[in-house]
Amino acid sequence: MSSDVAPQTTSAVPVPTDADNRFKAVQAKLEAFARALDDAGSDLESLVRSVRSNAGRAEDTARDVANAELDPKFVELSCSVGVALGGAAVQVRKLRNTAQETADLTHETRRKHSKLYGALDDIRSNRRERTPRPGFFNR
Repeated sequence: MSSDVAPQTTSAVPVPTDADNRFKAVQAKLEAFARALDDAGSDLESLVRSVRSNAGRAEDTARDVANAELDPKFVELSCSVGVALGGAAVQVRKLRNTAQETADLTHETRRKHSKLYGALDDIRSNRRERTPRPGFFNR
């Protein structure tokens, strides 16, 4: 198992922002954002397992160094690495939970948006006549 960090070839932004606020465009953006968050959650879960594994290896190394009666500073350094990796795993777990919570809220937002505006979009898209833009009658 490699713990090398590899750069992603895709853009960091899953959906480019624009001024397109049509119903279907908003639904597509919400879906893409939720999917990206779900994928990030899976990647972060994998990272948690990897970091915990590396923390365990660092602790095992510290024990081996101590048993080999090497300089105590190397034992202390190895223990410190294990503790730091354990702390990093906790923080990555928190980040993963936040990503999952945000993904759940995004799915919920998409459903509510569809419930509120889906019927209106069906009416507007199935008409032959053009309809005024939102806010036209608010003058």
